[in-house]
Amino acid sequence: MCVLSAEEIRERIKRGLLRDYIDLETQLQPNGFDCTLRNIKMLKSAGKIDFSNEERVLSESEEIEFDDWVYLRPGVYKAVLNEIVKLGTDIIAIAKPRSSLLRCGVTVETAVWDAGYEGRSEVLIVVHNPNGVWLRRNARIIQLVFLKLCSETTQYGGIYKGENL
Repeated sequence: MCVLSAEEIRERIKRGLLRDYIDLETQLQPNGFDCTLRNIKMLKSAGKIDFSNEERVLSESEEIEFDDWVYLRPGVYKAVLNEIVKLGTDIIAIAKPRSSLLRCGVTVETAVWDAGYEGRSEVLIVVHNPNGVWLRRNARIIQLVFLKLCSETTQYGGIYKGENL
């Protein structure tokens, strides 16, 4: 496995790796790509997770309306990203919060983007700062890092394929 460089990411973007980004030159990083905030949702109900997913119930959420800036109190929120990711069967992605968020007492939790995934992803924002945080629409909140697999794998077939498209 190896991490894609900025030039490798740029080449894959030409072939459809990412779309709906705001500014390629600003968002493209030496070893990743900064993804941006499209909207924020507040969790409104409990979820249910089982082994087989037969009884899975996702927590309901409600979008928080905002024009330019949004203030988030301490707590947990879902964020939808602007960028649409389309991974081939030879690549996966992981994400880390941008360090500016961490310095404000805010983190982002994510899962692995499996090979073959396509969609406009959701991530979890956790505000630990007792004073809250202000986020601007389109703020860069995570850096997506792409890992090339040693060999191709099967296509992702989970329920989140095509989410938020």
